[in-house]
Amino acid sequence: MSKPSLSEIPEFYQKYVNAVGYDDLIPALINSGNETIDLLKSIPEKSAGYRYAEGKWSIREVVAHMIDAERVFAYRALRFSRNDKTQLPGFEQNDWAVEANAENRKLYKLIEEYNNVRASTIDLFGSFNEEMLKRVGNANGSQMSVIALGFIIVGHETHHRKILNERYFS
Repeated sequence: MSKPSLSEIPEFYQKYVNAVGYDDLIPALINSGNETIDLLKSIPEKSAGYRYAEGKWSIREVVAHMIDAERVFAYRALRFSRNDKTQLPGFEQNDWAVEANAENRKLYKLIEEYNNVRASTIDLFGSFNEEMLKRVGNANGSQMSVIALGFIIVGHETHHRKILNERYFS
């Protein structure tokens, strides 16, 4: 399950995939997930509502967004792996963030949910054979492969972990 070339990744997601420091998907999912969990567990509950600027998401909202996005990307991968040719819609992350109820949840519960979603994602991608990983579908107007979606998941997570480190903890 090697990292695809950037030419196979929709342009919007290339910066995410480029930031992934692993060449194999399952170790990338495991190690990146562990890095995120370690970071999140270091955050005191009293700080989970912190926003680095007005109008920006709180730490809880960032975590909920990461969970939502991973579920969406994994769902797309499942559909494409099953050779489903249905064009899938995008999702409006800012609208979803407002509706996620993150501010009324405990950070430790969001971490637990994140961990469960990641375990499910690892199981899902571990079930795909080479043919399934190469299958391509269309989501939000862009062609992408199943393997690309796996690396997009890791890259998206890496992007948000970097933002947490730079803007919330600097």
